[in-house]
Amino acid sequence: MSSPESVPAEPIQLSDADEFDDFVAEHDVVLVDFYADWCGPCQMMEPAVEAVAANTDAAVLKVDVDVHQALAAEYGVQSIPTLLVFAGGELADRVVGAQSEDALTDAIAAHTA
Repeated sequence: MSSPESVPAEPIQLSDADEFDDFVAEHDVVLVDFYADWCGPCQMMEPAVEAVAANTDAAVLKVDVDVHQALAAEYGVQSIPTLLVFAGGELADRVVGAQSEDALTDAIAAHTA
């Protein structure tokens, strides 16, 4: 498991779908942001997602649904933004639609010790 020092302070862009499981397993709590560049609500949420990465012990992984369609389908992403919280490598929470920074922080806090 990771320590807070090893958690990235900014969102990490998923480049290879094969790295998804490894990233989720490497960190105690991971917020996964399924988004698309053309999605207005996704763009509006970007500052909140960046703040969560900077201000919490959760790692943040951004997954472009246009690039990683199979991964989005695997996790049942039908609308974006969809944000998943993984704790201990397991899916722990799901929020769909634009969320405030506080809502994201609360979702993460529910799964951190």
